[in-house]
Amino acid sequence: MPVTPSAETSAVLHVEPSLKAIAREDWDACANPGWHLSESGPERISSDTSESGPEALESNPQTDESIQQITPYNPFISHDFLLSLEESGSATPRTGWASRHLILKGSEGKPIGIVPCYMKSHSQGEYVFDWGWADAFERAGGQYYPKLQVSVPFTPATGRRLLVADDAPPLTRETLIAGLEALTRQTGASSVHATFLNDTDASAFIEADWLQRTDQQFHWHNRGYRDFDDFLEAFASRKRKQVKRERREACASGIEIRPVTGKDITEAHWDAFYEFYMDTGSRKWGQPYLNRTFFSLLGERMAAAVLLVFAYREGRPIAGALNLIGSDTLYGRYWGAIEEHPFLHFEVCYHQAVDFALAKGLKRVEAGAQGEHKLARGYEPVTTRSAHLIANPSLRAAVARHLMHERAQVAAMHDVLSEAAPFRRNLNVAEDGCSED
Repeated sequence: MPVTPSAETSAVLHVEPSLKAIAREDWDACANPGWHLSESGPERISSDTSESGPEALESNPQTDESIQQITPYNPFISHDFLLSLEESGSATPRTGWASRHLILKGSEGKPIGIVPCYMKSHSQGEYVFDWGWADAFERAGGQYYPKLQVSVPFTPATGRRLLVADDAPPLTRETLIAGLEALTRQTGASSVHATFLNDTDASAFIEADWLQRTDQQFHWHNRGYRDFDDFLEAFASRKRKQVKRERREACASGIEIRPVTGKDITEAHWDAFYEFYMDTGSRKWGQPYLNRTFFSLLGERMAAAVLLVFAYREGRPIAGALNLIGSDTLYGRYWGAIEEHPFLHFEVCYHQAVDFALAKGLKRVEAGAQGEHKLARGYEPVTTRSAHLIANPSLRAAVARHLMHERAQVAAMHDVLSEAAPFRRNLNVAEDGCSED
């Protein structure tokens, strides 16, 4: 379906109802420009195959001023990840996630800008909660669903949502936003929600007069630590002793921790992890979002970007965590266990993630949504951002008032949580932002 943003521009975007209609290399040239996933993990590439790495970018300057920096590799916005959600049946019209991906093509017919977008019939699996907005609008006689969601399904991880190729002309982001606004009008959607935005995209949406929303997560930041003990040296003494004690006790009772990644991941690993995932998902959400097929597809297509951390006791896996590996960030996603042991959750999900990030020289660990318990483990409060377009003027006004107060509350809570961090007082705390530019 063609979408014309406005009469002032001749740009025409097309809506694709399936990733199968978009070539993998075309999507990834916009989603993760200059990167490919090799057997050893994310690697830089260049248009000149004779050279690669950051130095190659100096001879290939980017046109759009807002992406002059090297764009980091984000596994969640890759074609492989999103297609696995679709082909497994996890994110489809049947589950309330109908693809409406916006594609802007350049003069040569190749995509130069993409927006991963879904038509939603509910508000599940988003982690930026608008149920109150929906309830208020429908009690007033409106129809909140369908709505449009610009996001990665079931994934509260910050990243690019306006996927702009390196060679895209200026104002490509603005054209994509205008396309979303036009798609809202054409489909009769009540609203559009672009969630977990990096700083560049958040600024573009604000410039377009979308409503801004903030929330809080907890991320670990690598400040050049040599190893985990060096990291703990930044803690106040009592807090440092607490973490050391819980790491020891987590591996009591004969528990052994085994990380596995890449080609070493087998279907037996996925069988074990899926049992953990289903146990936790059934208790927390009632019905887990992902099915077993998704994990097999993830392992088949993206094993080099997967880190599984398992806990074994008496030779069998009893707990595990799934992480995705970016070029500078480790993303923690799912955890589950079939046995309860003190501090095992913290060890498998948080401390092991820090160990891996330090070994690989990653800048940070994003450990998912919520969880003030992460603070004592050295994960610091970080503000996350989303942008919202509300079609109905009355609903927009009410939401705008609510968000003004909510942003102030989030900012105040950020300050309180920062003061509660376990670090010695003379250390700098994390920046109030979640950039992935």
